[in-house]
Amino acid sequence: MRLFRTIAGAFLALLLLGAATAQAASLQSIGKFEEPIYVTSDPGNANRLFVVERAGRIQQVENGVVSTFADIRSAVGCSAECSGERGLLSIALAPDFDSSGRLYVDYANNATGTIYVAELTAVGGAASILTLRDVLAIPHSEESNHNGGQLQFGPDGYLYISTGDGGGSNDIHHNAQNLKSLLGKILRIDPLQSGGQAYSVPPGNPFPAAVAPDNTIWSYGLRNPFRFSFDRLSGDLVIGDVGQEKQEEVDYAPAPLLGAGANYGWNCREGFIAGPTEDPDPGCSTASPTAFTQPVFDYPHEDPGGGAAHGCAIIGGYVVRDPSLGDLYGRYLYGDLCVGQLRSLELANPLSDRSEGIHVEDLNSFGEDSCGRLYVVSGEGQVSRLVGTAPAVCPESTPAAAPHSPSFVGIRAVAGKVRHGGRASITAWVSPCKGRRGELIKLREGRRKLGSRYLSRACSVNFRPRIRHRGSFRASIGEDGAYVSAKSRKLRIRIEHPHRHKN
Repeated sequence: MRLFRTIAGAFLALLLLGAATAQAASLQSIGKFEEPIYVTSDPGNANRLFVVERAGRIQQVENGVVSTFADIRSAVGCSAECSGERGLLSIALAPDFDSSGRLYVDYANNATGTIYVAELTAVGGAASILTLRDVLAIPHSEESNHNGGQLQFGPDGYLYISTGDGGGSNDIHHNAQNLKSLLGKILRIDPLQSGGQAYSVPPGNPFPAAVAPDNTIWSYGLRNPFRFSFDRLSGDLVIGDVGQEKQEEVDYAPAPLLGAGANYGWNCREGFIAGPTEDPDPGCSTASPTAFTQPVFDYPHEDPGGGAAHGCAIIGGYVVRDPSLGDLYGRYLYGDLCVGQLRSLELANPLSDRSEGIHVEDLNSFGEDSCGRLYVVSGEGQVSRLVGTAPAVCPESTPAAAPHSPSFVGIRAVAGKVRHGGRASITAWVSPCKGRRGELIKLREGRRKLGSRYLSRACSVNFRPRIRHRGSFRASIGEDGAYVSAKSRKLRIRIEHPHRHKN
């Protein structure tokens, strides 16, 4: 009887192990492209995909038809091939893309190395390079690697940008810990033109007194945060930071602070261990151990065996919010360039890390559409959707979130200054968008209700209130069957008096 129990217990353990590692998802081809490096979707139409090709083309995929949405190859400058890690690295479509046509591109110019964040405006279903407007230019001439390259609109509606440490090894240019350099950072801006400036610095940035553009720095101490993402349900920020010779790391910044002012430690730290000893930053020896924000997970370059994570360059992914992917839901999906194995973990439990039994050769990136479905990009040309045993459904009217989930209302002025008696242009939007299209959003000035508008497909609206006095505005949306009510921060409009002169 004891022997039978032992055999039965061992058999049950094997069954449980098989269940834990069983492949819960597979890859469904979206198409083949020329050196694809990123994929995203229209915020208001999850079935309209945009595939980024490194040389500078943005391809649109809709109903199985592929067409060129934008071609900025002449700006990117990869005439033969892109040098090192340069090229067009990612794009981000504005939350109000369906009404404004605005999207943003991140590319490292092949000749100069300068990292550009630029705006494109779509007209008639495509965007011309003639509309390209530089928003931010970051010098990066010494080395061709470590450009970062991720753009994402955060839950607050502002644009977040990742940059690498400038390249080379050991952070030889000492940028990551330097708050007078935009390299080795996450940056945060409002990309709309304001007061004659190409962008503005949102309230809440952690270094407001810094000289521009250093006041755009959101967090620092990163080596090469090639890919980061926001959890579409919680709003949390998750960063995959590429390591050097020993460790790869995952950094986590929960909402609502999202890591404002956080120092992730490079080159004083590499994952959970000390950074390289060859050329440490001068501040490493005097820094307090508590000065750095520790990663939530790291893994080594050397294979420890037993099916544990290892590799050479982490490819950060997304927290899975596609219910069709079974027990992957709520786990952070990531991979590694050199190993190509898709893995996942619960961010609160690093011991939960596991392989998903899917291999992707030359893994370049992950992507997410506005429905929460996930995509995998191979540098060999293949872009695929991650699918479960049941098809993912993206209905227009059924919310994807659980009942009474939190939501966020953002608000911004297109122009910060308005003449007395003139009209302001105010955009408000709601996130998550799923299930909220067509709902009413209200605008108030103080206690006075100014009006209501129905949310567009992109969950945004535009108001044009007349300003007779100094204005303070707030947008709000009511509770429905899936979301609690929410209010935006206060937006203050400054009145410009043309006849007021200084003595």
